[in-house]
Amino acid sequence: MLPKPKNNWTPQHWASWKPFGIGEQYPNNYWEVIRAIWLSRDQLPYAWNILNQGVCDGCALGTTGMKDWTLDGIHLCNVRLRLLRMNTMPAFDPVLLEDVSGLQKHKSAQLRDLGRLPYPMMRQRGEKGFRRVSWDQALEVIASRIRATTPDRLSFYVTSRGTVNETYYATQKAVRAIGCNNIDNAARICHSPSTAGLKSSLGAAATTCSYKDWIGTDLLVFIGSNVANNQPVTVKYLHYAKKADTKIVVINTYREPGMERYWVPSIVESALFGTKFAEDFFLVNMGGDMAFLNGTIKHMIANDWVDQSFIDRYTTGFAELKALLENQSWEELERLSGASRDEMYAFAKMVGEASKAVFVWSMGITQHECGEDNVRSIINLALTKGFVGREGCGLMPIRGHSGVQGGAEMGCYATVFPGGKPINSENAAQLSKLWGFEVPATKGLIAPEMIDAAYQGNLDVLFSVGGNFLEVLPEPDYVEDALKNIPLRVHIDIVLSSQMLVEPADTVVLLPATTRYEIPGGVTETNTERRVIFSPEIPGPRIGEARPEWEVFLELARRVRPDLADNLTFADTAAIRQEIAQVVPQYAGIQHLQQAGDQFQYGGSHLCFGWNFPTPDGKAHFTPLSPPQTELPENCFLVATRRGKQFNSMVQERKDAITGAVREAVLINPSDAASLGLKDGDAVILKNELGEFKGQVYIAPIQSGNLQIHWPEGNVLLDKTKRSLEGVPDYNAVVRLEKQ
Repeated sequence: MLPKPKNNWTPQHWASWKPFGIGEQYPNNYWEVIRAIWLSRDQLPYAWNILNQGVCDGCALGTTGMKDWTLDGIHLCNVRLRLLRMNTMPAFDPVLLEDVSGLQKHKSAQLRDLGRLPYPMMRQRGEKGFRRVSWDQALEVIASRIRATTPDRLSFYVTSRGTVNETYYATQKAVRAIGCNNIDNAARICHSPSTAGLKSSLGAAATTCSYKDWIGTDLLVFIGSNVANNQPVTVKYLHYAKKADTKIVVINTYREPGMERYWVPSIVESALFGTKFAEDFFLVNMGGDMAFLNGTIKHMIANDWVDQSFIDRYTTGFAELKALLENQSWEELERLSGASRDEMYAFAKMVGEASKAVFVWSMGITQHECGEDNVRSIINLALTKGFVGREGCGLMPIRGHSGVQGGAEMGCYATVFPGGKPINSENAAQLSKLWGFEVPATKGLIAPEMIDAAYQGNLDVLFSVGGNFLEVLPEPDYVEDALKNIPLRVHIDIVLSSQMLVEPADTVVLLPATTRYEIPGGVTETNTERRVIFSPEIPGPRIGEARPEWEVFLELARRVRPDLADNLTFADTAAIRQEIAQVVPQYAGIQHLQQAGDQFQYGGSHLCFGWNFPTPDGKAHFTPLSPPQTELPENCFLVATRRGKQFNSMVQERKDAITGAVREAVLINPSDAASLGLKDGDAVILKNELGEFKGQVYIAPIQSGNLQIHWPEGNVLLDKTKRSLEGVPDYNAVVRLEKQ
């Protein structure tokens, strides 16, 4: 049983004795509530019902209404409040798109604010803008183009923008009926290295624990993860974790202010005086995590802080890891990590003294060329003490989007079928028998490969559900050129985006989608802790001719393959859930979810419970790892891209209320700035062989030799060819810094 949080106030954890943190830099959460009310003032009852009954379409915490399964009380964060207006806003006048020349200069935030996309629209080469068309006309144009080409020249991409399990499942089934495995989703861009690392090491490809394990565990470690910014409701968990005497530690390149302290608005004590979270920060170089963790394990072995009994009985590969670490010098580990041997010792001592620990990571770990091995290095550390498969322990790749966890599990992926089964002839044959049509048995194109194919003239149709390739992938000019090469682009979304306005090679079709709250019959999402949650349809206004994406894809597939019409029809979302339960074993039970609050956690509260690992040999696997050798040229910096006040690529404010940094900020270490004669606000240019970024100096507690800039603005510096084994772009670069 984990320790319970103390009920009394704990001044030793207060961030400041100043009431409400007067003068401190942090978000005004109460103003966010007022702002949300004002923006949705024309639909307040509907807005309230969305918040009070629907499953959050923000991060993958997964509240039902404003409650969850971890703590009592109201759970409502700034991310959800900022997204609320997209669900309540009216439609824009289609006349707006008759000439898009003026709109092409708008930023995506301005395009979103124009309103909802109400009707199917089409633009052809040479036309100034879009004209309204019927659904029948739009779908027939798309179907005829698909019929006129071959499956290998088609691509389909599904973002995680509030996308639900039913949409993911029906979409991938429809695409495979067309004869194509070229379907991918945002889960790859974020956490496919986590899936690969966990699967190879533990046999389980998802978060192994629950959020409850944060509260009362001995040690809670965040590595390359900033939950205060990206999953704000979790700061409530951190507050109560501190009250249960959990030690919180952060390993990162930047001393994130929100991970250091936060004023939690729904807790009186914290709202008044704030809460100090991380007791220790270990600053490492961008890409230095593996070296730091290897040094940590090296100390643990030397000091006999490992659980040798667990290692001997339940794991393999430890001897090989130990031998490799013996040959890695402290000098090299210090150089690569940016941390000292003593700092690695201090962290190793914390891990060694802990009886229970949870490790949380995000895209600061995965979005590197070595993302998969970064994940395995965390797993290696956890396995030294058996920190998996039991209460208060676990490995958590925390998700940033409410719909993303279910994407790959539903098979909306170029490299796996539903249930995470590999794409091969055996699994294809099983699905073919079940679905009643031939399923392709070769892997498809992943998202970056779709853009490469388009650039090379090898793609005839790109169908994008939400998303914006222009703002999520490296080298945006290259991406734009690729989009201009595609004869038919189809964008189905609820609002406008900049990629919709890229000049057509021949034809661009826009299709209006419903939100998750508008889908008849209700839908489900899967959150970070593997909880499958039902979100009901919320009665209220409906926009023009918007349709659920799952219906659109199945109708399109029936038009392309009329001979399969009976195999590509679902009466409603409940029928989709019935089939999901048959096809995806871990989702058995989804068919019983029918009303608000219905949920289940597949795999239970802990995967690998009792140290039963679903690997071929039944054991967890250590992985011998050598840190990547990063040679930094003279007078150059490592630069990482970061999120500010935004949700994915959706920038919401010019200034980040947590850090105080504006979008043009170049975060730099004080000593680095001093050596270059720079002060706050100075104009600088970051350059490399790919492009340049004009910004202004923002002196911050960041590891020396490293810089951070905001994403997607910084994508001009990123190399499209640098990807992890799972195809995740490396969102980091090496740059020169010059004064403007």
